[in-house]
Parts: sequence; C-alpha cells; structure tokens
Amino acid sequence: MKKKLFYYLFAVLCTATLFTSCSDDDNKNSELPGIIDNEIVGNYKGSMNVFYELETGDVPVAENMLQKITIKRTSDTAVGLELKNFVITIGAENVTIGDLAVKNCPVVIDNNNYSFSGNENLSLVVGECAVSVSGVVSGSNLNLTIKVDVNGGTMKVRVEYVGTKLAGSESSEAKISSFIFDRNVAEVDSLVLGEPVIDENAKTITFVVADTAKAEHLRILVPTIALSNEKAVVSPESGTVQDFNSPVQYTVTAEDGTTVTYTASISFKELALDFENWIQDKTYGYYTPAGSYASTNGGSSIVYSSLEGIAKDNPDVVVPPYCVTYNTEDVKQGQRAACLQTVSLAQAKADLKKYGGWMGAIMANMAPNITAGSLFSGKFELNAAKPLKSTKFGIACISKPLKFSGWYKYTPGEVYYDKDYKVVEGAVDECDIYAILYEAKDKDSNDITLDGETVNTSDAIVMRAGIQSGVATNGWVHFDLDFSEVNGKTYNASTEYKIAFICTSSKKGDAYEGAPNSTLMLDDLKITFEK
Repeated sequence: MKKKLFYYLFAVLCTATLFTSCSDDDNKNSELPGIIDNEIVGNYKGSMNVFYELETGDVPVAENMLQKITIKRTSDTAVGLELKNFVITIGAENVTIGDLAVKNCPVVIDNNNYSFSGNENLSLVVGECAVSVSGVVSGSNLNLTIKVDVNGGTMKVRVEYVGTKLAGSESSEAKISSFIFDRNVAEVDSLVLGEPVIDENAKTITFVVADTAKAEHLRILVPTIALSNEKAVVSPESGTVQDFNSPVQYTVTAEDGTTVTYTASISFKELALDFENWIQDKTYGYYTPAGSYASTNGGSSIVYSSLEGIAKDNPDVVVPPYCVTYNTEDVKQGQRAACLQTVSLAQAKADLKKYGGWMGAIMANMAPNITAGSLFSGKFELNAAKPLKSTKFGIACISKPLKFSGWYKYTPGEVYYDKDYKVVEGAVDECDIYAILYEAKDKDSNDITLDGETVNTSDAIVMRAGIQSGVATNGWVHFDLDFSEVNGKTYNASTEYKIAFICTSSKKGDAYEGAPNSTLMLDDLKITFEK
C-alpha cells in the first residue's frame, strides 16, 4: 500500500509546479528587508520525511531524504523557496520530481524566529488540491511543513523538512569521476570488457560484458566508484555488490546537499534474449526478463495491486493477468518463452469505482481501457500525467547493428476496441516487432531517450529493422531482418547511439486500441552487430 500511495503522491508533485504562489500580506515592517537578507536568505541542507495522513495515524511514505532548499528574497516583505533536482528514493527506485519553486511567501517576525506561510488551490492529475506551506527560520535552522489535500481532504499528504543553513563555502560538486570493476574483488568481474564509459551530460555509465555473461554472473558485480570531491557521498556505496541484470541508479550528494543521479547499465556486443532467466519485482511480483529490459507491467502493477486488495473482501472481483509473462508450455527452444497479451481493463475499472473508494475512482479514471503487452530494451519509469513517456527505449550501443532475428507466434483477439472501449467492426488486431538505432545526443550534446510519444516519429532514428506484417501466424515463425538506414541518415562510427527493440501484442497499443486476448509469443531474440 505504501508503494502505491507513493506513486500517486508524486504524480501530484511532478504534474505541475507544486507551489505557484503564496498569499501576500501588508507586512511593512521596516526591519524586514535587512532581516530577510541577513538572517533568512541562503541555502539549507537537511532531511525530508513524507507521510500519508490517515484517521488512524500517519503512514510513512519516504524517510530521511537528504535535500537542499534555497531561500531567496522576492520582495521587501516576502521570500521564495527553491528545490533543485528533487529526487526521491524508495527502496531501489529513484524518482526524479524535478525543480520545485515557492514564490512570494510573506515573512512575520516573532522574537528571533521568522515565519512564512501561504496556500494555493491547484488542479492536478489526481483532482483538486489545496496546497499549504509553512516554515520557521530560527538562527541557522529551518523547519518546513508542506501539506497537500486532494479532493476536499479525501487524501492528505504531509512533508516535513528540517535543515541547517550552509555557510556558503560548501561545494556543490556531485560527480562520479571513475567507475571500474576490480578483478580482485569478484572473479566474475573479468566478464566486463574494457573500461566503463561515463557520459557526464546524460548522467549514464555503460560497460560491455562478454557474450558468455549469464544472469547469475551479473547479479554479483562489484564496482569501485571514485568521486571528484572527497566531501561528496554516493549511494549505493562504492564496493557494494550490485545486480546489473537491470540498470542501477547511483545518487551522488555534494557537500552542500546538491544531488545528481547516474544510471549504470550494460551495453552488449551481442544483444541476445533467450527468455530463460526472469527477475521478479520485489514490490508487485510481476516478472521481467533478466537484463536491460522492461515492459508495460510497470504501469499495470499499481492498478492490479489495488484490485488484489479489493478482491480479498469481494470474491466477484477478478484481477486481470499481467500483460507480459513467461510461458513454459508453448516454447520454440529452451524451457521458457515470453508471452505478451493485450488486456481489457474495463471490468477492472468498474470494480475500482465500485469497491475502491475515492482512490479506486482516481485510478479508474487514469487507467486506459485497453493495455497492450509490450516488451522492450530500456526501462519503465511511471509518468502518471503522460503515460506514454513512461517507456524509455534504448540502451547504449557501440557497434553498427546488422540483423534483428528471432521467433514469434501471434493470435489476434476476437473483438477490436478503440480507446473509448467501443467495438470497431471489421478491425483485426496486429502485433508489431521492430528494432531501431538512434542518435544518443542532439546537436547541443543533450541526451536523447525516445519514449512512447517519439519512437515512431523522431528524426534521431538512423537505422530500423521490423516485420512487414503483424497478422496472425500459423504456429511459430522465424524472422531474420536486416537493419536499413532511414531518415536520409548514415551510420557513423564516431557518433553515440542507442539501440532498442520493441515488441507489442497490439500495433496500436500506444493509442490504447486493440483486441483483448491478442497474444504474441516470443523466443530467442537477437541483434547482431558488426565486429
């Protein structure tokens, strides 16, 4: 429950600038300009706790998050607050909220304490929200409380912050200068080829592993991390065993509280996926192929976990299957194959509205009627406001791709629905299987990561390989596709690229259309590269 609430809390925070303005008053105290400049303005470093407020008591959502807050004078009688690069860590997951700003909060003198407060009514993705902020500066200490009430107080969230004013000489440098695998630390580190590459602009760390690397090997790699400033710290710590079957995030905190997050992941000489090894999500229980892969399960999990709770007291409630699972009975080779299935959430949404109270109603309104089973190389980061941006396609690529091959089997569902869950007469569902190579940087050297909104339209795509038709098959079908240059572009060995494959059980799943029970089976996918 805590995890689920977290996502919706921070969907609130990241959907809009949280604090747009605070009420001003007529405080004309002539001492205030000097007090604000000398006693209040500055950078503060401290810890932040987030709570979900229930009638039965507070439920902690996130605890002891190191955070830097900047207070500036916005007028002779008011201050503003800034939170730069706000990153929340829950378990092993980092969620970037972004930059938050508070403007024009009037200051009141109370002996040697200086308080400020304000409120605002906001219309956010979860409903109408009443937002209030109040803080007190006493000496060098800042105590801050933020409250968010959704839909008249039906959901209440409280953020508590305690910080200390910095002297101003503290360094803001938060940079990883070296990321290596010491062969003396773990024998399996010998599977790492060459030195990891740190992309400071994109905040990524990529390294190549041998073709013989197994999932069990990648679970016990031990990186040694060096920072450019000795007073900065990194989490997870250097020398800590990590599972690199999925990307690992490292957060560097500077002396002044500034934080920077890097993502470390594998870049393959040969991208091969036999679907024999799967990793179970520790929170929701769904499975994902081991490696730098993700699926639409990440978005469905919140809805499904809510339904599971409702079903305990309501036996008529049926929890839909996850869109992406492994199959042990219908395989082409080995012991397992991937099963991608288009799922109808119409009944699930009705059950959420009927049994799930206000939270269930919110989730029902946000969830699509049709969810296609999609599997891809990259990662899934929930974006409740723009769901298609949750899919982050691609991993670093160091060689020219030549072929995309594998086996698939497809059976479309019987009835095709549009996004409004209306039957489209005569429409027959199709699957889609393709791979793309795209430029990792734009002309200004900014990182590019394609998502569900841009993957079919971006002019950053340089090469593509995909099946011509996604209609029903008669059993398992082998495909062996050549990569072709597109968009009038040519592969250049000196350019940085990312590569991604995308497979989906409904070709128009990005428009939330498709036929429930459309099923795409996959086995032994491979992308081969120029040697």
